This record gives sequence, C-alpha cells and structure tokens, in this order.
Amino acid sequence: MSGKAEIAAVDWGTTRLRVWLLDAAGTVLDERRSDDGMLTAQQKGFAAILERHLGDMGAERDLPVIVCGMAGARQGWVEAPYVDVPSLLDDILGAAVPVPGVGRNIRIVPGLAQRNPRTPDVMRGEETQLAGISHLVGSGSHLVCMPGTHSKWVIAEGGTISGFGTWATGEMFSVLAQHSILRHSIGDRPAAVAPTGQVFRDWCQEALFDADIGARLFGIRAASLLSGLGQEDAAAALSGLLIGAEIASATRRFGRRGAPVILVGSGPLGALYAEAMHLDGIAVEIADADAAVLAGLVAAARRNGMLPEGDAQ
Repeated sequence: MSGKAEIAAVDWGTTRLRVWLLDAAGTVLDERRSDDGMLTAQQKGFAAILERHLGDMGAERDLPVIVCGMAGARQGWVEAPYVDVPSLLDDILGAAVPVPGVGRNIRIVPGLAQRNPRTPDVMRGEETQLAGISHLVGSGSHLVCMPGTHSKWVIAEGGTISGFGTWATGEMFSVLAQHSILRHSIGDRPAAVAPTGQVFRDWCQEALFDADIGARLFGIRAASLLSGLGQEDAAAALSGLLIGAEIASATRRFGRRGAPVILVGSGPLGALYAEAMHLDGIAVEIADADAAVLAGLVAAARRNGMLPEGDAQ
C-alpha cells in the first residue's frame, strides 16, 4: 500500500462486505471483499469484524470510517433512521449517524423511506450509489434503474430524490427457481444467462408486451415437457420474463422520459437489463454500480467533515 490512508469506506450488505482504504483525494489504496455481511456480523459483532479487516489492511487505530448499507438497519450495528423522500442528496448524506462507544469516528449513512400509504417503500445502500452519480442527476428529471435482488427504480429531480419503487425481481427468480415447480425445468444450479441469447430475448419481449406474467410462468415448465426446453434455456426464459415484467411495470408507473434511463449496474446483471431496455426501445446511460457506491461514500465523508472538500481523483 502506497500513500497515506485518510479514511476507510465500507459498504455493508446483508451477505457481503466491502472495505476500502482511501487517501485524501478519495483514491483507493487498498480493498477487501468478504462474506462478512450483516447476517454474519450479527453473530460475530460488527466492531470485531471491521477491526479485523482494518487491522489486516494496516489501518491506523484512529482512522475514521464512513459506512453505508445494512449496518444502519434496525437489526444492524446502529440504526440510522430513514430520511423521508422527497429529500436532497446532500441532506441525506448529512444525516449520517455516529457509532457510539468505539475508538474511531465511525458514521453510517441513512437509508430512504417513502411513507406514501399506497406505495410504502424503503432502501439502504442505494441512496449512496445515487449520491455517487450526482453528476448525472444533479439537474433535470431522471429515471434511475438499480438492478439487484430488490431492484430500485428512482425519480431524481434536480438533485432531489422525489420517489422510488422496489421490484423483488432477483428474489423472485431465486424462489421460483429453487422452490417452485420450475425447479424441475431449471435444475439445482440455474445456468448463467446471456443477454444476447435468443431465449432470453424472446421471453423478455413477451413480458415487455404484457407485464402480467402469471399465466406465462408455468409455460416454462410446459415447454420443458412438450418441446424439450433445456435447463439453460429454462433459466434464460425465467430471467427474461421477470426482467421484462419489471421494466414494463416500472415504466408504466413512472412514465417514459425524454432522457435516457440511468442504469446503475455492473457485470452480467447490468448487461441483462441493458439488453431488455434496448428491446423495449429505451435509451440507457450506464453507470458502474461499484464506482457509484465508492463515489457516494467519498461524498458522504466530505459532507460529514471526515475528508477535506474537493473532487475525488
């Protein structure tokens, strides 16, 4: 490790943990990724896990730490109460909560709550990614798609998060593939899905045309019995149906806008969503999810006086 670490940035998910050491400019000096997510930390202790990783990275004992994600949940380390939408991104970051009783300055970025009784919703972690793409949503009106186990679609207007919705698409894929009749068609370990595969594209287009996919899901099982749909294609069909239905539903709720949808994603999942939107005639501007969360954590550290003001390099 070269340079001097000025802060540690932490993205604490339910099952995964990412820790970065950063210099004053926000440049990454070192990084760790592990399975020490919230579920593990509830058993082993958040402080113990964090200190072990920081110690392995050679961090100073008084190095400040900025955290986002599930460490701030009610069942996490210290609850960081939700900030209600509509809210400015800067105000969200400024509401970071200090962790008491530790030897470091540790602050946790709060999540967001939408308290509309017709569309109640919450998020944790994605608000930091949104802060990390503030240069894309700081002016004008934008629709942002953030794929994942629980995909988020967000309305950002002039740097204000005005509303959002959650589609449990990734979780639905897992449940249907492992715990429904479709498991006999998909197999014990669902195959990776290619965005350019014809089966994914065909089933996705079906769902884009009609987001009510309840009557189509069983068709995957029927196709495996009647026309020899293989396990790889069955996984692609299920993925296409679910992603297509999500996009059709989200764009129906939030409308189609003149500006491209900002897709905050990376890796294979981001590629699937980009292809599905292309099939639906939706222009897309891609922002890397990993880079977004890191940039958001740097912005949160600056907003809370943990790093000097200035642009990350």
